[in-house]
Amino acid sequence: MSADTRALLRLMSWLSPVFPTGGFAYSAGLEEAVAVGTVDSEPSLAAWLKAGTARGAPWNDAVLLAEAHRVSHDTAALADLSALARALAVSAERHREIIDQGAAFRDAAAAWIAPDALPPRETPLPVAVGAAAGVSGIGRAAALAAFVNTFATNQLQCAIRLSLTGQSGAARILAGLEPVIAETATRAAEATLDDLGTCAIGSDIASMNHEMRQPRLFLS
Repeated sequence: MSADTRALLRLMSWLSPVFPTGGFAYSAGLEEAVAVGTVDSEPSLAAWLKAGTARGAPWNDAVLLAEAHRVSHDTAALADLSALARALAVSAERHREIIDQGAAFRDAAAAWIAPDALPPRETPLPVAVGAAAGVSGIGRAAALAAFVNTFATNQLQCAIRLSLTGQSGAARILAGLEPVIAETATRAAEATLDDLGTCAIGSDIASMNHEMRQPRLFLS
């Protein structure tokens, strides 16, 4: 098996909806945005996802993943990066999302990578994925593209469950998101921690308000 094929297969496995990270349980504030009417159609959903991907928490996650990839063999640097990732969480739900999914990812990735080569279980998801990709020799650009794309597909799965769109509509939106996914991943591959920062304020507010919503389908 070639290195490129192995890298592709691992990314497809690690970032697949069936990989046991529990991504299906989190909407990243989308449920709140739908509930209050901010997102109420396919066009508004597409706009929400474009803005969030390029300028919201997914952008910070991509930068953190890129840095974790660079320092994947440096335990102290990964610990500092994990602390930064936790500090950047804008809400309790967001904090829970990255920590719980990071722990689940780390446990499942141990089937491919020796546990002592992986960061601790409390490592946030983007740092855990970046470190795993780094120690596995998976290219930074490929890991970022797959990671950002997975965020978009998870959001679209949430939108389907919220009856905002169907599978055909989700496919149309995903096709339209391809340029922003690629551009975000490309920017992040060359970014440093100085490039961290978001301006998707509506998404952050939705994440915070969702903590008080009852009943609800998602944990975030």
